[in-house]
Amino acid sequence: MDTTNTITFQDIIKKSVLKMDQFASISIIDTVIGLVLSGVLGLFIYYIYKKTFRGVVYTHTFNITLVAMAMLTCLIIMTISTNIVLSLGMVGALSIVRFRTAIKDPLDIVFMFWSISVGIATGAGVYPVSVLGSLVVAGVIVVLSKRQMRDVAYLLIITYQDEANDGVKYQLNKLKYTLKSKTVNKEMVELIVEVKIKGDNTAFVQDISEVEGVKNVSLVSYDGDYAP
Repeated sequence: MDTTNTITFQDIIKKSVLKMDQFASISIIDTVIGLVLSGVLGLFIYYIYKKTFRGVVYTHTFNITLVAMAMLTCLIIMTISTNIVLSLGMVGALSIVRFRTAIKDPLDIVFMFWSISVGIATGAGVYPVSVLGSLVVAGVIVVLSKRQMRDVAYLLIITYQDEANDGVKYQLNKLKYTLKSKTVNKEMVELIVEVKIKGDNTAFVQDISEVEGVKNVSLVSYDGDYAP
């Protein structure tokens, strides 16, 4: 049987790869547009993150990272879209990268994926998706962040003498609280409770501090994670 004209699937793949240009043409204008648009959308994400942040400590460096991440992702997508061999090599190189930074707020992960998605869409040249998608995501985050679905949680730390126990309990019964920790020694008692309040109504702190025997009262905002 004549096998000289037999073409295998492997031959087709080899020919298709070899016939491809080493690099597809990406004009300087397209590159500039992609970088500028990804930078502008990154700054838009920066603004939304700063305005909707509800954590304990705002991290400016993390917010800057969101802008840089959008632009760098755009560069990567524009680079690997020019050549199939280069794209496979880039995927292999990026697969060995490991990020060790702990993300405490789940909403920070949303902003990171948002920034990466903007970079991917912009780098691929799908500008309407990156712009309209960013507007929709920003609208959802802003609306949900302004609606207080539940009371804000705080840690109330009270240091008092044992004789003030009844007065402290009387004041705490006026609040919605959950006991987190209680430390007792020979002279003083330290009580840590979680209280939930609306807005900035913190007048109860003054009421507790005026109880006879109370030495110190502190109200601390926290994100719900507590380690005694």
